[in-house]
Amino acid sequence: MNDANSSKRFSWLVLLLAGLFEVGYALSVAGSRGFTQPTWSVVAVVFFLLTLWALSVALRHIEVGIGYAVWAGIGAAGAALLGPFFFDEHLTMTRFLWLAVIISGVVWLKLADRPATGGP
Repeated sequence: MNDANSSKRFSWLVLLLAGLFEVGYALSVAGSRGFTQPTWSVVAVVFFLLTLWALSVALRHIEVGIGYAVWAGIGAAGAALLGPFFFDEHLTMTRFLWLAVIISGVVWLKLADRPATGGP
């Protein structure tokens, strides 16, 4: 494996991490209740800084449009799936269906970012 492929693979792992930090940020912002709960507020700021750092590292080798879409998709889907566990939120079948569409889109964006194989 060459250095370019290794860097790209690392960037995708960091982008996944950035997405997970984004989920943490979204959930902690909700928990902060408008930044009126000190502990949740501090956690939100930490996740915010982590998600921006990881996203910026990932975008060194991933196109910004693809990277941002994947990052936002992971954050949105993760927050929607975990929200009912932390807060008084409900995940209906319709919401679950559309979250599955978002997750499928994220997977297809990753697959579309693979380098072309074969000849010229």
